[in-house]
Amino acid sequence: METETQGADAAAGVHVLRDGCVGRLKLDRQKALNALDLPMIRVLRGALEDWRDDDAITAVVIEGEGRAFCAGGDIRAVRSHVLAGDHAEAERFFAEEYALNAVIARYPKPYVSLIGGLCMGGGLGISAHGSDRVVTEAAIMAMPETAIGLAPDIGATYFLPRLPGFLGTYMGLCGYRLQGADAVHAALATAFVPAARLPALSAALASEGSAAVARFTGPLPPYTLVPDLAAIDRCFCADSMPEIVARLEAEATPWSEAVLKVLRTMSPSSLCWSLAAIRSGAHRTLEECLAAELALVTRIIRMPDFAEGVRAMVVDKDRAPRWQPPRIEDVDPRLIADLLQTGH
Repeated sequence: METETQGADAAAGVHVLRDGCVGRLKLDRQKALNALDLPMIRVLRGALEDWRDDDAITAVVIEGEGRAFCAGGDIRAVRSHVLAGDHAEAERFFAEEYALNAVIARYPKPYVSLIGGLCMGGGLGISAHGSDRVVTEAAIMAMPETAIGLAPDIGATYFLPRLPGFLGTYMGLCGYRLQGADAVHAALATAFVPAARLPALSAALASEGSAAVARFTGPLPPYTLVPDLAAIDRCFCADSMPEIVARLEAEATPWSEAVLKVLRTMSPSSLCWSLAAIRSGAHRTLEECLAAELALVTRIIRMPDFAEGVRAMVVDKDRAPRWQPPRIEDVDPRLIADLLQTGH
């Protein structure tokens, strides 16, 4: 029987419940697609700390109300702080978000994410580091930060380079959306459960704990990315954006042309510092990645592409950002090296 320990209003968009043997977290900020703001982050961390040593709670279950699991962080609010010159408040958001990601990664109990819709950016931060990531055919997992002049964060520079081949680089640069069972094939999710069975799984978790996941797992549909994997590895193994672009141009296929078109819409500067950050993350621990990401993000939010990217994609939604500089070829490698100096 569910017992709500903190109301949704008090929890600023999070229902915190005890349900049988599990602690249940329900994100309920549906108008914002359950995007995380600072109060939500604090409630999530507080609940996890309360349940850590509670013997009555054997696992934690997190899910999103409505059509999204969690579409990311409340980047609109971060931009508002930046425009107001309140960089400290913007940085506080990222620092506390990353601290929550670390808590999830180190959590001593099963942490089960039920993902039946959008799961992007900060949504991956509160799911990808947990023990069980269950997806349905409606799940969409992505790191779209280069489209807003930011960089893959929430520990993504740790898990992206550890996906098979160079798929993580492809995802981090292009914002590619892994859908449904593809996320399991790519090792970003751990189990596939058909959407029709997800409510029953959610209920079963209360009595069976995380062991219920295996009972509800369905046959894994084919991996739709198979035809493109070799080309992804050929192109995205390069260590500079100009070289990645050159390799995509040499492919000269409908796939490579579509990818180039996507890359040309992203912040050129963001593509370059994101690539460097992903490469560096391959040789770091998660904690080191989170620290390096925080150092990088605190610099990025002071640069023009961040405020402009969020304006174009989230605020005005005209999808016509004016990047500085406007082309990948014009990005100064020295600037990228300086940005990433902290944390090396």
